Amino acid sequence: MASVFSKIVKGEIPSYKVAETESCYAFLDINPLKEGHTLVIPKKEVDYLFDLDEQTYVELQLFARKVAKAVRAAVPCKRVGVAVLGMEVPHAHIHLVPLDSEGDMDFRKTKLSLSSERFEAMAASIAAEYAKL
Repeated sequence: MASVFSKIVKGEIPSYKVAETESCYAFLDINPLKEGHTLVIPKKEVDYLFDLDEQTYVELQLFARKVAKAVRAAVPCKRVGVAVLGMEVPHAHIHLVPLDSEGDMDFRKTKLSLSSERFEAMAASIAAEYAKL
């Protein structure tokens, strides 16, 4: 059975896409810690990040770096934090979270509730910054 992320990549489940390459996809987390919280995934469904083949792993990391630069340009923050947890969805993914303090990266915090219009505007803003890179 395909993971929810594989269904997003295939367009079976809608997402707020930020960027895409042949092998990777980035979209806003619908349960964000902060506005601009983005998930970066390989299109290839592999449960654990460190089980990816070397080429896909490197492509994913370079893609995540570029997406993080776009997030930082689009969202006022001191830096973009990176987390790899992978406990909720059996598909390798990287969290990119805009940070103003270390506490912003606390996954136990109550998640933000944003309107679809806010998600769309944020995705468009990050995508525009990504296109400039």
